[in-house]
Amino acid sequence: MTRALLLALFLVGAASAPALAREEVAGPVAAEILRVIDGDTLLVEARPWPQQKMEVYVRIRGIDAWEIKSKCARFREAGMNARQALEILASASPQVQLTHISGDKYFGRIVADVILSDGRSAAEGLLRAGLVNAYDGGRKPREACPIN
Repeated sequence: MTRALLLALFLVGAASAPALAREEVAGPVAAEILRVIDGDTLLVEARPWPQQKMEVYVRIRGIDAWEIKSKCARFREAGMNARQALEILASASPQVQLTHISGDKYFGRIVADVILSDGRSAAEGLLRAGLVNAYDGGRKPREACPIN
């Protein structure tokens, strides 16, 4: 299977090829950020090869942001802060490169490293700022809502 076909299957969320979700495409794939969904997810217009554009949701590899729809006010606030920081990064650098692209556990979304136009990693910036947690793709620990 060619890399282009494999990437196309990832980008359209091909449910007919679940075994391929573990495969990885090195990239880079040029993309433009269309919208920030939350602190660790973007909607982009990817350009995997000439004259081909497609919209795809990208989970940023290596990070996990608090959920904006959490029942816990503290977690919601932390999620909003992460989303706002990612929106600032996106407005300063809407053109990005996607690398280490693979399928996500949720169909219709990919996981990728997001490299900003100045060469910085979006994940590293958010981690350094303390706005997200490191995440290896495994099970997330359950945390109680802080009282204070």
